This record gives sequence, C-alpha cells and structure tokens, in this order.
Amino acid sequence: MGCTGGFLGLAAGLAAVVAAGLAVPLASRAETVIEKAARTGEISMAGPVDVVPLAFVNERKQLVGYSLDVARRIEAEVAAYLGRPVKLVYTVQEDPAALLRDVHRGDVDLACGVQFTWEREMQVDFSMPIGLSGIRLLTRQGGLDGSPAALAGQRIGVVRDSLGSTTLAVLQPRAVRVPFDGIEPAVKALMAGRVAGVAGDSLLLAGAVEGLGAKGYGLVPAEAWSRYAVGCIVPENASTFRNLVNLAIAKLLQGYLEGNKDDVALVERWLGPKGILELPPEVIRAYFQKVLLGYEAIRVPPASPSPAASPSPAVSPSSAAPR
Repeated sequence: MGCTGGFLGLAAGLAAVVAAGLAVPLASRAETVIEKAARTGEISMAGPVDVVPLAFVNERKQLVGYSLDVARRIEAEVAAYLGRPVKLVYTVQEDPAALLRDVHRGDVDLACGVQFTWEREMQVDFSMPIGLSGIRLLTRQGGLDGSPAALAGQRIGVVRDSLGSTTLAVLQPRAVRVPFDGIEPAVKALMAGRVAGVAGDSLLLAGAVEGLGAKGYGLVPAEAWSRYAVGCIVPENASTFRNLVNLAIAKLLQGYLEGNKDDVALVERWLGPKGILELPPEVIRAYFQKVLLGYEAIRVPPASPSPAASPSPAVSPSSAAPR
C-alpha cells in the first residue's frame, strides 16, 4: 500500500510537471552550422596566421596555406549543398586551447590543420585527415641523431605546454627542455646555437625552416617518435556540416590520387617535392590511399567548377594583427 501510494504520488507529480511544461513555450532549438550558413551566407573559421605551411601571411600580405585551401573546398561544398553563395570569415586565434574552446562552444564553425588527440575528440568532432604528422627533432645536419641516448643532457627547445614537450619528457627525462612561446622562436634559438635541437610537430618545424630560410638543418629520426593525423574540427553533433567537410576532403584526396590537375596542384603546392614540405609523391599517395580505404569512392563530374579560383577568405576586422 505504501509503495502504491508512493507510485501514485510520483505519477501525479510527473503529470503536474508535464502540464506545467506544456503551459510554457519550449526553448528554441539551437541553430545548426548549416542553418546559420543558409541564413548569413557565412562560415566562421579561426586559427593562427603564422604557421607555415598551414596558415600564414605571405609577402603580398595575403592569408594562404594548406588549411585555407582545404577550407575553400569546404566552402564550395557547403555552397553547392545550400544552392547559394557561402564565404569563409577568418578570425585570428593563436591560442590552441582557446581555439578548441571556441569550436566546442559553437562560436567558431571550423578550424583546419589541427592535431588529432583523443582528449580533443571529447570536446569537438574531427574530420577525416588532411595529412599526417608526428613529433621529431629539428637539428643541424650531421648533429644529433634523434635517439633517446643522444638527447640526454642536451638543451632541446620545445613549445611551451605542447605535445612535443611532453613527448620529449617521456622519451628522455634527462634532456633539458627549454620552453618557447612558439615554433619560430625555438627555431631561431637553434639557429643562434642556444639549443641543440627543437622537438615538435614535423609539419610546423619544416614550415618554420622554410619560412626563416634556414639552411643546413634536418629532421630526425627517420621514423617519428609519435605520429598522428591532422584534420579539421567542427562543433560536436553538427553532423550535416561534418559530412560536407568530409566530402570536400575526400574529393580532394581522391582527385589527387586520380591525377586531377587542380587537386594535384593544390596538394603539391604545400606538401609535394617542389612545395614547402618537399614530400615525395609516393609518400603522399600512400597516406591518402590509407585515409580513403574506409570511405566510398567518389566520382566527381569532369564539368564540376574548380574551387581553386575562389577568393581568399575574409579576415574578421576584429582579428589580431599577424605576429
């Protein structure tokens, strides 16, 4: 009897809550990325502007890079889906933690060139990869070989609170980690002889060497200490937008493998043997093939307009000046 009375009392209470809820208008559903793009004609993107080859300001004061070119493909895919023009609006965000927070909150729709980690995956949704990187050591050619034994007692530059710093600490606790606020200051310290090497992201180290015009330096060891995918991030549960992001990336990767002129030119401009990273085409092809193995092949009509001619994304007036 007591149990029955308790159940009836609970049921009556729930009925009262439901009735009260019906009397109050339901809170409006949050606007999705695609709905916002349809309404405003814009996709918000954020990231740094000094990371070669992903996103940086060139000698013509234009924001360029592999991440930007991938984002233009995404812009074109969203525009085709909506049947209306869509443009990227880029805001400068140099702090990786703040960038992750902004995408997680939905304040930013897209960021590309982001290192995958499971911790980040818990806060945002990652696209399929646009490239592969890893943690290696930049040093003078003929210097350190990158083995743990060679690092003991050596002053090694790292970006403060970075994956390169934590990897080095685990790999060789007796290495002397010298923290810097960015890749470029660390590489400059190496060039000045203040550190014996710089541990960090292979893509960013190679880009810094190219940007600074440094000669006589190389990345060791041949096999990275740790490897990870690099991709784009979007707010969690933005499934339609994430699908379009993945579709744009898949078309680019498959277009490269099939020898499409525009796709090959885009990838090799940044990653290829005559580009900034100088990767052999067979290395690029092997990785792109692995990425696409889990996805359906995409057939793009030959008459499809090339997004390569799209204008550069607008940079938000509120953005900080390039460093």
